[in-house]
Amino acid sequence: MGITTRAWDVTEHLDSEEAVAAYLDAVFEDGDPALIKAAIGDVARARGMSEIAAKAGISRVGLYKALSESGNPSFSTITAVMKALGVRLSVAA
Repeated sequence: MGITTRAWDVTEHLDSEEAVAAYLDAVFEDGDPALIKAAIGDVARARGMSEIAAKAGISRVGLYKALSESGNPSFSTITAVMKALGVRLSVAA
């Protein structure tokens, strides 16, 4: 009898405001732009891409494209998506 495994999906663990905030905080602390973009995409998928795209004022397809591995979203897109996610950037010394 073998062990059954399945792929780990971070979106299954982004089920509270605290989890989302901790995840994004850790990613922003790392500072890797590609990782930040991927993490924002993870949170958007966890919340529902269609809903987040509508709140951000962009199409669902546009949101997928912007947050894809080859995407290059503008800063205004990132800030609009973060606002739609209910999170904000902050600066600390």
